Amino acid sequence: MRQRLQKVIAQAGIASRRKAEELILEGKVKVNGIVVKELGTQVEATDFINVNGKTISFEDKVTYLINKPARVLSSSSDDRNRICVVDLIKDKRRLFPVGRLDYQSTGLLLVSNDGELTNLLTHPKHEFSKQYHVKIRGTLTDSQKVLIEKGIKTKEENYLPAQVYNVKIDSDKKQTHFDITLHEGKNREIRKMMEFFHHEVIKLHRFAFGPLEIGKLASGSYRKLTEEETRMLKLLAKKK
Repeated sequence: MRQRLQKVIAQAGIASRRKAEELILEGKVKVNGIVVKELGTQVEATDFINVNGKTISFEDKVTYLINKPARVLSSSSDDRNRICVVDLIKDKRRLFPVGRLDYQSTGLLLVSNDGELTNLLTHPKHEFSKQYHVKIRGTLTDSQKVLIEKGIKTKEENYLPAQVYNVKIDSDKKQTHFDITLHEGKNREIRKMMEFFHHEVIKLHRFAFGPLEIGKLASGSYRKLTEEETRMLKLLAKKK
């Protein structure tokens, strides 16, 4: 199947489609060793495409939703030979995590070779809501809940307001269970907010990302997103 050159460049994650058009017009793109400056150029899977000296792959795009287990890296490789999330997926294509969950956290993570989708979902202005189940040591008080929902400001970081719900306090175990919805993707955000209140996070599990839910998918299992789900994510991101 033939596709427009700028679309293929965008899907490879090299640049946005508009930037890809600029690169073509500037003579920085080669197809089969020949500089191409025509925006209407179409290419196919057998063509060799080079952008600014970097060869890009033109292959079928796929995105998986995986239930990441604990002690698995949200990465495509590791110099210490630890298990990476892509190792759990039986697909020989070169895949990359879309965003991340930290080493001990579990739950919904997307893994893809679709550069356009990855760029859309990870760009700060396209932030999708993310929902987590959290278990902490100690009691999450009403005043702490109010602070989280107003937005916490620490010496190191400012966190946007988040919604806290389904709060259940286990007095016997001195633990609190709750769900939280975030609207940004700062590094270790929930853990750092809990540190601010001197609570240790025992469990952190993401069960929803935007319109996607993990459902009953077992730990370590995965499924391929449907074309409709992929199209919906791209449309929602472009509307943000």
